[in-house]
Amino acid sequence: MADADLPTVELEPVGDGQPEPEAAMRDGRDSDISHSDVCTKYREAAKIANLALEGLVAQAKPGVKVIDLCKFGDKVISQKCASIYQKKVKGKFVEKGIAFPTCVSVNECVCHNSPLESDAEQPKLAPGDMVKLDVGCYVDGYIAVAAHTVVIEESLPEAPLLMGQQADVLQAAYIASEVATKLLLPGNTNSQVTEAIAKVAHAFGVHPISGVLSHQMKRYVIDGNKVILLRADVEQQVENQTFALNEVYSLDIAMSTGDGKPREAMSRTTVFKRAVDKNYRLKMRASRYLFNEVNSKFPALPFSLRAVEDERQARMGVVECLKHEL
Repeated sequence: MADADLPTVELEPVGDGQPEPEAAMRDGRDSDISHSDVCTKYREAAKIANLALEGLVAQAKPGVKVIDLCKFGDKVISQKCASIYQKKVKGKFVEKGIAFPTCVSVNECVCHNSPLESDAEQPKLAPGDMVKLDVGCYVDGYIAVAAHTVVIEESLPEAPLLMGQQADVLQAAYIASEVATKLLLPGNTNSQVTEAIAKVAHAFGVHPISGVLSHQMKRYVIDGNKVILLRADVEQQVENQTFALNEVYSLDIAMSTGDGKPREAMSRTTVFKRAVDKNYRLKMRASRYLFNEVNSKFPALPFSLRAVEDERQARMGVVECLKHEL
C-alpha cells in the first residue's frame, strides 16, 4: 500500500491591475491566495512540512521505533515554527504549529497511525516494510500537508531495485498524484480527477482505496466541504464540484495491491479533531481536562493525544468526549 499527499494551489497571475492588500482585505479576500501575504504563509508552512518530511525519510531505517519517528516529525515542525514570525502583528503573535500530527503507517495500515508513549507494544521498522509518512504545518491558520511512502531497506552498498507489486503500487500512487495535480484547474471538476485516478490504478493493476477524500483547505479548515473522491463507490457519493481560481486543495492519493477496501484496525485511535458544532456538559474530571486542553490548544485542527501534557488523563477523558460527539 502506498500513498502520496501534497498541497496544491492555483495562483492568480500578478499584474498592474492587482488591488492593494488593504483593498483585498476590505472586500473579504484576506484569506485568499490572491493576497500576497497569504501566499507567503502557505509557502512558509509548506517549507516546514517538507523539511520535516525529508527528515523523516532520512530517519526511517530498520530498528527505528514508529513512535520515535512521530515525535521527531512533530518536534521539527514545532521548532521551525518557533523561529518564524516572532514579532507581533497588529498587537498579536502569529499562530503557527502542527496542523496534523506526524503519522507513520506501516504496510497494510492505510493512515493516521500515531502511537502513544503508554502503548504496550512499540513496533520497530523492519527491512521490506512499506511506510507512509504524513505531516502537516500551519502558519496563521494557512495549512500545508505533505506525505511520502518509503520502503525500508537494509544497509547495503547499493539498494536493490523494487520489483513486482511493491513497485507497481508505489509508481501508481506517484503517477496518480501527478495526474490529479495537473487536473486541478479552474473549470475542471472533481469527477474528472476521480476518473483519471481510476485509469492510472487500472494501468498498474492496483486499486484506489475506498473512503479516501481530498479536501479543499481554507484558513484553519483542513477538511473543507468541496472534496475529491479517490474512488467512485456505490457506498460513497459526493456532489459534483467545479474548481475555481485561488482555491487550495490537499490531494490524498492512496493505492493498494489488495481490494482497496479498508477495515478498522485493532489498534487504539489517537488522532482526533474538535467537532466545533457540538457542546455538552461533561461529567468526568478527566473529560473536562481534555476538553479544556483541546479548546485552548487545538480548537480547529487535528491533534494526537500524545500532544496533551497529561496523557493518562487524556486517554481516560477521550471516552466521554467521543460518546457525546465532541
